[in-house]
Amino acid sequence: MDLTNPLHAPAGEGPDLRAYGRVVLVLQGGGALGAYQVGVYRALHEAGIEPDWVIGTSIGAINGGLIAGNPPERRLERLCAFWRRVEHDAVRGRLSAWPGLGPLSAHWATLMQGVAGFFAPNPFALASPHWPLGPESVGYYSTAPLRETLADLVDLDRLNGGTCRLTVGAANVRTGQMRYFDSRDETLDLRHVMASGALPPAFPPVRIGDDLYWDGGILSNTPVEAVFDDNPRRDGIVFAVHMWNPSGPEPRTLWEVVNRQKDLQYASRAHSHIARQKQMHRLRHVIAELARRLPGDVAADPEVKALSAYGCVTRMHVVRLLAPRLEAEDHLRDIDFSPTGIRMREEAGYLHARRVLAEAPWTREVDALEGFVLHEADAGHAAVTW
Repeated sequence: MDLTNPLHAPAGEGPDLRAYGRVVLVLQGGGALGAYQVGVYRALHEAGIEPDWVIGTSIGAINGGLIAGNPPERRLERLCAFWRRVEHDAVRGRLSAWPGLGPLSAHWATLMQGVAGFFAPNPFALASPHWPLGPESVGYYSTAPLRETLADLVDLDRLNGGTCRLTVGAANVRTGQMRYFDSRDETLDLRHVMASGALPPAFPPVRIGDDLYWDGGILSNTPVEAVFDDNPRRDGIVFAVHMWNPSGPEPRTLWEVVNRQKDLQYASRAHSHIARQKQMHRLRHVIAELARRLPGDVAADPEVKALSAYGCVTRMHVVRLLAPRLEAEDHLRDIDFSPTGIRMREEAGYLHARRVLAEAPWTREVDALEGFVLHEADAGHAAVTW
């Protein structure tokens, strides 16, 4: 798909999701892999589906800010404008297409020169690891270009007053605690989005109030807990878009070890999070069912009422879209801002999400006691090779 013509197809009538509650889009962090999320959103947009709430970390926070910070008719245009700005220039793009050492050479060029519209080298950081850069400048790169890009593409009034809620996760440098900044509860600006993507030691932290914040992916790169712990709980369909695979083969070389280690680090214990949430939501349904069966006089007791309040009959359908591995990718794939890489990832997300929407797994019958229904969506591989 040509990203320069994102509106090639008009928004259509997709599956009716409102009967299942709100629509939530959860976007994992992953640098250049975030182009996959653009494809997922494009499929939703063309089906006439717009999220009520976007939750993101790192590049997911940036994509989320572009969605929430624009009206529905401009969101796809602005997303694609961002990814056009950060893709490799023509010289580096041609270099990445060379067989053999081409992609590696392009990655090294990115590390040395940065990415236009995103980050630029901080020359003082190369002088010495002990050079006093200052708390708000301590990073190998400056993200001033990203601030300028986002200032052009994000409407902060819309982000804070529009119909789409935005939540971004960041790690408090001093306390080591995860902090979710939420447009429902406070006024957000570009600092909150940039803090969520301030991955050390590459990028400097961002100060908000009295504290400095780093990339939320340090603590939780898959910020699904924000929707599961939301209060009050509501029914909904959650599209959780993952770029890092928690499952994979045993590595045979040191190159494969580094690749696998990165997958595990940024997949953020997805399996254990899912198992815990399924258990918690089922227990809430069990409590609600037990409370319903109590005799009237027992149910009216204040202490019993307090205990019964732990029950809940809301249901969330979680559709997990896992980005496929493109052919010849390695552990540097998250800095692959080549035009080809961006295009292929965007196309993979688009095709994957379209297939999921056509299958509509949330329409299948489920156990009445299940409050958390997981739908694993396999992307396949045939359509996404180089």
